[in-house]
Amino acid sequence: MNITDIPLEITTTKSSKINQVDFENLSFGMHNSDHMMYCDYADGKWQTPKIVPYGPMEFEPSAKVFHYGQAVFEGMKAFKDDEGRVWLFRPDQNFERINTSSKRLAIPEFPKDIFFTSLKKLLEIDQNWIKKGEGNSLYIRPFVIATENGVSASESSQYRFMIITCPSQAYYNKPIKVIFAQEFSRAADGGVGYAKAAGNYAAQFYPTQLAKAKGLDQIIWTDASSHEYLEEAGTMNIFFRIGDKLLTAPTNDRILDGVTRKSIIQLAKDHNIDITVDKVSVKEIVNAAKNGELKEIFGTGTAATVVRIEGFEHDGVYHELPNLESSYGSFFKTTLQDIQYNRAEDKHGWTMQAF
Repeated sequence: MNITDIPLEITTTKSSKINQVDFENLSFGMHNSDHMMYCDYADGKWQTPKIVPYGPMEFEPSAKVFHYGQAVFEGMKAFKDDEGRVWLFRPDQNFERINTSSKRLAIPEFPKDIFFTSLKKLLEIDQNWIKKGEGNSLYIRPFVIATENGVSASESSQYRFMIITCPSQAYYNKPIKVIFAQEFSRAADGGVGYAKAAGNYAAQFYPTQLAKAKGLDQIIWTDASSHEYLEEAGTMNIFFRIGDKLLTAPTNDRILDGVTRKSIIQLAKDHNIDITVDKVSVKEIVNAAKNGELKEIFGTGTAATVVRIEGFEHDGVYHELPNLESSYGSFFKTTLQDIQYNRAEDKHGWTMQAF
């Protein structure tokens, strides 16, 4: 079926709330755009998708998402170039990943044609919420929840797939401080760490609270069995630079296969930057910091793009990192955003024009 043939029920708002938003002072995720999309799964199939005004929805208290946590989500962005065209960055990767996450949680996979037809239409309807200019974007949150009523411990037979959006600027507006995990674990082998499951994030909030109480911002998680190898942070994949060599951990059952992460790996190869994708030991990074060889650590993610980590704590010792004038992190951020905003050639076919 051609995507233009996908039936789509649309109800638009009678009054936009866009004038109530200060686009120069946005708090990430706090202002939703005028419309949202939802599509229900019932009787063994996905029903007709609907675009409606953004607003509350009613669910039974016994809906299974509230009891057994069948919920996964994605994070994407739409960018507007100087000519007013709207672009998505590697949306195929986000689509594939939400279905990978869904499969792990026994949620029916969502059809590709419905996903892209409804997403593009949603963006077209709310295009005024997508602002031009460096750092501006429309954050896109696709997610799916179990909606069948009943508290029996089994997978749901009914689901709701939704897409909401919100205007955004930088997730982090300054460098951050982190701590290397030594007690708590984010995920374990054979678990759901590689999926964007809602429960993954709920489980890390308490350890992150403890880190913030010490004046730190995030945790870099280590492997669950030994805490000897660095893996990813709460909202980002992580890169380390020792000398001129870049290091990042490989994906596995515990690490999210980040879209920004894999893009930066490719950009490093494109620009002949020495990069190794392999286990990164805590010992190696701590020793490099002590010897002055650790030049930078930066995190990558859809919301964060690229954020500099100014220092880390391990074993009660805080290690400050240099603030380089020409860092790999700043180079990758500029290079990546030039592609996202259609200012530079897209050699890898990563961008998709929404309209």
